[in-house]
Amino acid sequence: MKFIQTLRVAVIPILTVLSLLSASNKALADYLTSQGSGGNSRYELWSTDDNSYYYLKIWSSEASPNSEPYYTSRAFTSTGEALIYFDCNYAGKNLPECQNVQ
Repeated sequence: MKFIQTLRVAVIPILTVLSLLSASNKALADYLTSQGSGGNSRYELWSTDDNSYYYLKIWSSEASPNSEPYYTSRAFTSTGEALIYFDCNYAGKNLPECQNVQ
């Protein structure tokens, strides 16, 4: 009987910790928001699942769909900011917003 009580005391906390770790890994998953192209490049716009930041994965328009991106951008606070960055730096657009994008 004492063995079963000891087992319960040891197993329940371990299972609880494993469950929390599993849940936190799922919560940190990024997801694809949109994709597009412009100029000689194409992009995928990714977001954290809490939408706290966005980033771009950028390829040459001739690159294989399964290839690694040649550039992954810094974090942006909005989708608009990320897409303006792409338009100004990769799609070759001359937008008024491009003066503030680096």
